[in-house]
Amino acid sequence: MIQIHNLGLADSVFNRFVGELRDAAIQQDRWRFRRNLERIGELMAYEISKTLDYEPEDVTTPLGIKEIRTLKEQPVIATILRAGVPFHNGMLNMFDHADSAFVAAYRKYDKNEDFEIRVEYYSSPDLDGKVLILCDPMLATGESIVKTLRGLLEEMQPKHIHIAAVVASADGLEYVKSKLSREPVTIWVGSIDEELTAKAYIVPGIGDVGDLAYGEKR
Repeated sequence: MIQIHNLGLADSVFNRFVGELRDAAIQQDRWRFRRNLERIGELMAYEISKTLDYEPEDVTTPLGIKEIRTLKEQPVIATILRAGVPFHNGMLNMFDHADSAFVAAYRKYDKNEDFEIRVEYYSSPDLDGKVLILCDPMLATGESIVKTLRGLLEEMQPKHIHIAAVVASADGLEYVKSKLSREPVTIWVGSIDEELTAKAYIVPGIGDVGDLAYGEKR
């Protein structure tokens, strides 16, 4: 059974960063917008780190030796370009020896403004037997997450998959749960919003994260 951890349910500074991402006035500062995505990635990576495997290691100090517990193996961190890059960087700040994977996925609209999710590029290290963290700021319909994972898993099988999103829709979470029910998946979110528009945008949501972070597309 897929577990969902909603970090926004606990009182912490985490919610301030999510709130600033949503704030239309604060969004005008692109640097701050990207930095808040990065901060959320750092905090979410910390929470995910509590679920991983550790082993003892001796550290030599100037005055002696102290045993600490360190990660047995670094995870692989994957993101969907371009909106996920600051979020991904936050994860890398915590898992600073991790390998990375990148996926290009986007909405292809037709003349009627209907769309399909297209995935056109994968760059990934070996995932067999690894812990995979797939981070994407917005989980709207869930289709891009599912298509991305299916592409990554065609020839490789991680031992566990963590899906990380800042804001998710309730419908998108149900879609992901139904399509990935046989995979070893845990989902981490900062907030769950109940509404999707007819064009599949989350309400109240954040807006177009890629545009807010890097400028509007043509």
